[in-house]
Amino acid sequence: MRSAAWFVARCALILCALWLIDGAKGQQQQCSEAEYYYEYTECDSTGSRWRVAIPHSPGACTGLPEPVRGTECTFSCKAGEFLEMSAQECTPCAAGSYSLGSGIRFEQWDTMPVGFSSLATSLENGPRGDGRVTCNSSSWLPQGNYLESNRDECTVSLIYAVHLKKKGSVSFEYQYPDNSMLFEFFIQNDQCQEMDQSADAKWLKLTNHGEWATHTVNLKSGTNILYWRTGGVLMASKVVKPVLLKNIQIEGVAYTSECFPCKPGSFSRLPGSSVCEPCPRNTYSGHGASSCTPCNTTTQYAAEGSAVCKDRPPCSKKDYSQIHTACDSEGKTHVIYKWINPKICLEDVPEAETLPPSGEREPCPPCNPGFYNNDTATCSPCPPGTFSDGMKPCKQCPAGTEPTLGYEYKWWNVLPSNMKTSCFNVGNSKCDSMNGWEVAGGYIQSGAGSSDNDYLILNIHVPGFKLPTSVSSQSGTEYGRITFEFDTMCTADCELYFMMDVNRKSTAVVESWERTKTRQTYTHIMTKNASVSYTWAFQRTNQPSDVRQYVNDVARIYSITVSNAIDGVSSGCRVCALSTQPSSSTCVPCPAGHYIDTDTSQCTECPPNTYLVPHASPGPKACKSCGPGSKSDKDHRGCYSDCHFTHTEGNATLTFDFSLLGSTGSLMNGPSFTSKGTKYFHHFNISLCGAQGQLAVCTDNVTDLSITNSQREKGEGANAVKTFICQSTIIPASGRGFQTALSSQSINLADTFLGATVEDNLDGIRARPELYPKTSMKVPDVHFYYRSLETTSSCESGRSAVVTLRCNPEKSTKGELSVPNQCPAGTCDGCTFRFLWESPGACPTCTESDYHQIEGVCKGEHQDLLYMWNEPKLCMGGVTLPEKKTLPCEGMDFWIRLGAGLGAFTAVLLVSLTCYFWKKNKRLEYKYSRLVMSANKECEMPVADSCAVMEGENEGDMDDEVVYTKPSLLGKLKAIASKGNGEKYENVQLNSSHSKALVWS
Repeated sequence: MRSAAWFVARCALILCALWLIDGAKGQQQQCSEAEYYYEYTECDSTGSRWRVAIPHSPGACTGLPEPVRGTECTFSCKAGEFLEMSAQECTPCAAGSYSLGSGIRFEQWDTMPVGFSSLATSLENGPRGDGRVTCNSSSWLPQGNYLESNRDECTVSLIYAVHLKKKGSVSFEYQYPDNSMLFEFFIQNDQCQEMDQSADAKWLKLTNHGEWATHTVNLKSGTNILYWRTGGVLMASKVVKPVLLKNIQIEGVAYTSECFPCKPGSFSRLPGSSVCEPCPRNTYSGHGASSCTPCNTTTQYAAEGSAVCKDRPPCSKKDYSQIHTACDSEGKTHVIYKWINPKICLEDVPEAETLPPSGEREPCPPCNPGFYNNDTATCSPCPPGTFSDGMKPCKQCPAGTEPTLGYEYKWWNVLPSNMKTSCFNVGNSKCDSMNGWEVAGGYIQSGAGSSDNDYLILNIHVPGFKLPTSVSSQSGTEYGRITFEFDTMCTADCELYFMMDVNRKSTAVVESWERTKTRQTYTHIMTKNASVSYTWAFQRTNQPSDVRQYVNDVARIYSITVSNAIDGVSSGCRVCALSTQPSSSTCVPCPAGHYIDTDTSQCTECPPNTYLVPHASPGPKACKSCGPGSKSDKDHRGCYSDCHFTHTEGNATLTFDFSLLGSTGSLMNGPSFTSKGTKYFHHFNISLCGAQGQLAVCTDNVTDLSITNSQREKGEGANAVKTFICQSTIIPASGRGFQTALSSQSINLADTFLGATVEDNLDGIRARPELYPKTSMKVPDVHFYYRSLETTSSCESGRSAVVTLRCNPEKSTKGELSVPNQCPAGTCDGCTFRFLWESPGACPTCTESDYHQIEGVCKGEHQDLLYMWNEPKLCMGGVTLPEKKTLPCEGMDFWIRLGAGLGAFTAVLLVSLTCYFWKKNKRLEYKYSRLVMSANKECEMPVADSCAVMEGENEGDMDDEVVYTKPSLLGKLKAIASKGNGEKYENVQLNSSHSKALVWS
C-alpha cells in the first residue's frame, strides 16, 4: 500500500515538473540582435566556413538565426573598413574610429590590453643556495603612451598570441638605449616551438637616447605567440635605463568585425579612416573623438596629443632663456631673452616673473681657431694651406711646415655648421629643437626641454680623418682624438652621456657622468679611420615626467677639439719632413717608425727598442725607450715581450722562456651574485707576448649576436676588444631562459706593455706580492706590467695591470691563473688589476747546475755514471740530462789484496826496527854501567873496549860526573841511514868537578 502511494506521488511530481518546463518555454522570448553576435567557424578542407550566431548569455533567449555559409577564408577588408557580419560586407568605419582592415594595432597603454600578459622568471639559486629569488614585482608597466620594461636582473616576457589566416607581419616601435639590459623578440608556434629567426630579427639593436626605432618581422599563417623578453645583464650601481615599447601593429588577420575607437588625445575626422591623428597643441580629445576641443588658452595649455587641458603656472626664471644674435658689422652681439617654447606659464599674475628687456649689446667673442673675421658679421674658415688663431688674419705656413686640420671650438656665439642640436621626448616624438642645446658665449649649455626626462642632444659629425703628411704612411693606432671640457650642476638624478656612432652602424655609450661634476676634461682616441658621429645627451631625470621641475639642472661644454678631421680647418702649423731633392719645399711622408729631424728636416728611424710616441714633438725625443724585458716591433709602433727574459743576481744568471705558457691565458673568476641573485663571472683573457697578431680578444654577444664565431674570435665585432688584457662579464644560460651564455661589458685593461722585471714597482704601478701566498721556491717572481691609455671617470690615469709569473713545478705546463683572495674581482680599487700565473713554464731555462752526477758500483771492472735533476726541479727546457756513461774500474778484490800486503810489510818492518833498537839499547846500558863502575876508583880509569883521549887533553882534568845523553828516535834513524860511512856514533858526556871527557864508541 505504501509503495503504491509512493509511486503515485512520484509520477505526480514528474508530471508537474514537465508542465512547468513547458510553461517556461512558452514564456521565453526570442533573441534580439543585441543579444547575440556572429562568428565564423574554422575553415574546412575546401576553404569554406559558416557564419553562426552566438548569444552573449547562453540560455537567456531563444530563436537564434540559423547558420549560413560565410565568405571565403581568404576574404579581407581594406584599411578603414570592417566586416559587417549581418550582411557579410565590408563597411567604412565611422568618424572617431579607425581600422587596419586585415590588421590590429595597440597604441594605448593606460592599462595592459586584453590578450597581453607579463611573465617574470625567477632567478637561480643565490650564493647561499637557499632557494630561488622571486621576481613577482618585476613586470612590463603601462605608462600611457608606451610600455616600460623592468629595470632589474629578472627575466620578464611580454606575451601575445594571435591566429593568422594568411601570412602577415608584426611591427613595433622601441627604445633600447642601455646595453645593461638584454632585449630580444622571438616567435613560437602553438606547439611552443621557436620559429626560425635570424639573429638580426631576434636580438634588437641599441637606439640613440630618446630616439624610437621600428622593428618588423614576418609571420606565418596559423598561431603565432609573440615574446618581448628583457632582463638585466649588468650588476651596475647606477640606474639602468628600461626598454620602452609602443605602437604594436599585427597584419594578417582575416578580418576585423569592428573598428577601434581613437585613443584620448587623437581623432579621426572622416569615416573610413585607417589611422587617428594626434590633437594639435592646446587642444584635447576624449575616447573615440571625431574632433579636438580647444583649451581656454588664457588659463590653460595642452601639449600635442593631450587628453586633457592643464592650468598654466605663473612664469618663473626657468621659463625663459638667453640667446645671442650673430655679430653685426661693428662686432657686437645682441642679448635677447625669449620664453621657452612652448610657453606654458602666465606672466600677468602677481607672483609671475617678467621677461627681462632684450637688446643689450655685448662685444662678440673672437672667432674660433682656424676661422677669421673679414670685417663681416660672421667668421669664415681659412682657405686650405693657411691657418689662423681666430683673432688674426689667415696666413701661409712657413717652409718646412704644414697646416694641422681639425676643429677647435671654444667660443659659442653661434652653433657651428657641422653641429646639430635636438630634443627627444621619451614618451612621444621629437620635442622643439630650440629646447636642445643653446650657445652662451663662453660655453654651450643644455636647454629647457619639454619635460625633465627629455634627452637633449648635441651632435657633431666627422666624415673621416686625415693624418699629417709626414705620418700619413704610418698605420698607427691613433688617427685622431676628441677632447672636450665640461661640467654639470644637478639637484636630481641627471646624467650626461658621451656616445659614438662609427660608420652609421650603431650608437654606443663611450662614457657617462651622473649628478654634479666639477669642470674637467675628457679625451677619446679614435683608433680607426672611419666616419664617426659624436653625440652628447643630457637627461635631467630618468623618472617619467611631463613637467619642467629641474630646468636649472644644466650641463655645460666649454670647448670641443677634434684633431685630424678631414674637413677641418687649420689653427696652426706643424713641422714636416722635406723631400731630399735640392731646394724642395714639398712635405713627404715618413716611413713607419721614423721621426722628423728638426736640423735636417729629414726622416730618421727611431733607435732599436724604442717606439714612436703619437703626437710627440719632432726630434729624437719622439722616440721613447721600451721598458725592461721588452723590445719594439719593426715599425716602432709599440713595445712587447718576445717571451724571453734574463735576470742576473750576483754570479748567477737565470734565463726564462715563457712561450711554453701559450699565446693567451684565460681566467673565469667567480661565481659572483647580484643583490637579486643573478649569477655572473668575470672572464679575463691575457696575452703575455707578441705583437698585434697575438693579442687577447673579448666580445660582447648581447647586442652583437649576428656576427659569426670566426668573426668574434678575430675581434671583428662592433663591440669587440682586442688588446693585451681584456675582461668580459659572463652570465650563464641556466636559470635565465636564454639559449646561450651572455657575454657583455667587454673592457680594455691593458693596451700598452711597460716591461717585465723582478722588481715590485715599475712606472708607478705596484705588484704587491704580499697579496699572494708566499712560495718556498728560490726562483724569483717575474712581473709583467701593463697600462691602458683609455681614461674613465673613475680611473683618470687609465687602468693598469700586473701579471706575476711564478715558477711552480706542481702545476700543468699551461699553468693556472688566479687573483688575490682580497680582490676576488681581480682588482681592489677598480683601476689596477693583478693576476698570478703559476706554471713550470715560468721556471728558468735548465743549465748544467740544475742536475748532479751519481756513480754506480763497479761490476765486472765496469762502472755506470748517472745524471739526475736537482729536487725539486726548478727549471724548464734548456739543456737536457746527459746520457748514462759506463767507465772501466778496478775490482774490490784487488784493492783488498793490495791493502793486506801493505799491512803485512808495515808490521814486519816495525817489528824489525823494534828488535834492532832494543838490542842497541842493551849495549849502551852495558857500557854505561862499566863507566860508572870505573869512575868510583881513585887513580885508574876503566879501560873501555874502545876508548880514546883526544890529544891535548889532560886526563886528570876530567870530572867525576858521567853524563849520558840518550839519542832520540829521529837521531837513531839518521844514524842507521849514515851507517857504512864511518859516521855512526853515540856520545856520552862525562862530567866531574875537575875534568870533562867525551867518549865515542
